[in-house]
Amino acid sequence: MSKKGWILTILTMILLLTMALAGCGGGSKQEASKEQKPAEQAASGGKFDWKMASGATINVMLNKHPYADAIIKRLPEFEQKTGIKVNYSVTPEENYFDKLTTALNAKNGNPDVFMTGSYQMWEYATAGYMEALDNYIKDPGKTSPDYDINDFYEGILAGDRWDLKPGHPAGTGSQWAIPLAFETNTLMYNKKAFEKAGIKEPPKTFDELVDVAKKLNGWNGPGSYGIAVRGTRSWATIHPGYMTAFYLDGAKDFALENGKLVCKLDSPEAIDVTKKFTDLIKAAGPKDWTNYTWYQVGADLGAGKAAMIYDADILGFFQNVPGASAESGNIAWAPGPKMKDGVPPGANEWIWSIAMNSSSKNKQAAWIFMQFFTSKEHDLWGATQAEVVDPARKSVWADQKFIDRMKTQTGYIETFKTIIDNTSIKFTPQPEFFNTTTEWAATLQKIVTQNADVQASMKELTAKVNDMVSRIRIE
Repeated sequence: MSKKGWILTILTMILLLTMALAGCGGGSKQEASKEQKPAEQAASGGKFDWKMASGATINVMLNKHPYADAIIKRLPEFEQKTGIKVNYSVTPEENYFDKLTTALNAKNGNPDVFMTGSYQMWEYATAGYMEALDNYIKDPGKTSPDYDINDFYEGILAGDRWDLKPGHPAGTGSQWAIPLAFETNTLMYNKKAFEKAGIKEPPKTFDELVDVAKKLNGWNGPGSYGIAVRGTRSWATIHPGYMTAFYLDGAKDFALENGKLVCKLDSPEAIDVTKKFTDLIKAAGPKDWTNYTWYQVGADLGAGKAAMIYDADILGFFQNVPGASAESGNIAWAPGPKMKDGVPPGANEWIWSIAMNSSSKNKQAAWIFMQFFTSKEHDLWGATQAEVVDPARKSVWADQKFIDRMKTQTGYIETFKTIIDNTSIKFTPQPEFFNTTTEWAATLQKIVTQNADVQASMKELTAKVNDMVSRIRIE
């Protein structure tokens, strides 16, 4: 072969090799496009598929609670439906939030999903620990078409929304969590105690409540008394019965004035409700009230020590189911007693919700988990087959199976219907919530145990709280 022929042959081989390499490269790009297509569909509003995150593993932190138990029972079903593996931990509430805060502060993506309350959200969302959920909820490629976010009671769903601006009410801004279920605060009473004392109906006003509670002291022998409420030096003392009475008296904790968060715990309304509530405790509460958490309050009702409690409505339910306590079957519900005219029946609420860690590496799988366990189907299952006592969805409260289950709980559904339209977060969202409410609870203790002057004590508290919140930046 001539020199020219060799050159032509070599050039031809180079051309063929180049075409082959180009062909391989083109095939590789096409394959990559196929691999990316599902993710692109999910992100852009494509068709939802429960299996879209199959093979993922997520870590979930749960507080020890009946609402968490309902999740755990259905994890095998969830894993089979989605292909997502769930590792979970359960921690008692005394230690849960400390453990959770430490985990979120690590910003390593573990846990992917966690249980939280709304009050904690004011710290966690402000610190950047929580993923805003609005884009997930609105995207049909990420959310099942039958999820129906509008089925949640607005006052409950709004409790997990906030615009991160201290002093602005709950219900503004982004959705940071989704309710599992909630607790509203009501009066619960022992029907047997009322019958023995000749009391024909629950008290309608707070003055009547004081009179009835005094009358019921000793109703079941030595050690029995009129009414139990919480009393430890903790935010948990403020938020159930006391904060519900606080709302019903028309009181406010804070106001925004000239760009500053100003404490209003020395207002005439705040002083009035505090005097009435602490007088009630002195007259008919437990002797060791300062040690009372929700566990002691519920236990005393179930044991026949407390004739009444003013607390989370689910406390009475857990004591009233057959065989749960000595007084099961004897417990009934009524709305919190009226404090003044012009304030509609309602209550402060506590919401157990689930949220997504903003540092999660498995956000699509985390959101699938969240929507499964806050769906209509799970809420109904939990409310009829487990102990999700206060479901967050309207459709469940209208379901005949749930209605039939709750018929044995005297006054439960009637009370719910009376107060649900005005059941909401009554506190003003702000990141110093736990510090300010701890001081608030300490002031109640001082008034009850030391007979401190109510007005002077609330003015002193107001000065302390104003100092605490003075460091909060208001934009």
